Amino acid sequence: MTPAIRAAKRAKITYTLHEYSHDPQAASYGTEAAEKLNLPAQQVFKTLVVQIGDRELAVAVVPVSGQLDLKAMAREMQVKKVKMAEASQVEKTTGYVLGGVSPLGQKKVLPTVIDQSAEVFPTIHVSGGKRGLEIELAPGDLVRLTKGRLAMISK
Repeated sequence: MTPAIRAAKRAKITYTLHEYSHDPQAASYGTEAAEKLNLPAQQVFKTLVVQIGDRELAVAVVPVSGQLDLKAMAREMQVKKVKMAEASQVEKTTGYVLGGVSPLGQKKVLPTVIDQSAEVFPTIHVSGGKRGLEIELAPGDLVRLTKGRLAMISK
């Protein structure tokens, strides 16, 4: 059981787990999940970690069908600029490997912004904490569990 699943269980939210056979050669983990689970790419969200300044990190959760708008994320974080965090820093801070980073159950609670497009779906899919595992949950539950907020951060 991953930390993400433990966090969902502890919070007593309604969720569904979806497993699939991960292909290590897949070009995009999120797109692979959408394809293998036969889901619209707009309903499957990827978890990205950005760096603010020298040390601070934040989480952006955006649909796999789009890209993170770094300028919009910077505006949401009230800074001039953000950049993608280094892989080693992401893994060390979240406790997850790339391709399996979940917005839930991270080692360190980071400021989290979820793309507002999540609101159009009754449920969305995010990483369950390892490659080949997705957790389906209500967008409102994701906002609550991450102490996050919704904003337009994808393009």
